[in-house]
Amino acid sequence: MAGKSLNKVQLIGNLGKDPEVKYTPQGTPVAKITLATNERYKDKDGQWQDRTEWHNVVLWQRLAEIAGEYLRKGGKVYIEGRLQTRSWEGQDGQKRYRTEVVAGTMLLLDSRQQGSGGPRDDAGFPTDEVEPDDIPF
Repeated sequence: MAGKSLNKVQLIGNLGKDPEVKYTPQGTPVAKITLATNERYKDKDGQWQDRTEWHNVVLWQRLAEIAGEYLRKGGKVYIEGRLQTRSWEGQDGQKRYRTEVVAGTMLLLDSRQQGSGGPRDDAGFPTDEVEPDDIPF
């Protein structure tokens, strides 16, 4: 597979809080959600343990608008996208990094969230690098 690569993420989880929808200076909608995935495993003593992993997800354009309209804290959602790491300089002069899932597909899994229902694709989500200054949060 020389020269080929794959950057694909698939998650099913629950929202940690309501989506945060904002707009870039150019008027493009962007939403930020936190998604919790859970894993259950047996520890070395044979006791069941639960582990929660939190994922930062960014949705653009129509997906951002749908997220703001239909997603709510605790709701279950399927997200498919790609990983992207942004970097910026903090107010203290230190370089900061944040790895996020940039969503390309969203499927609402709770019937109470369905609205008009079904999978939601956003064919126009950005495939180029996003500058930290473009994201309004």
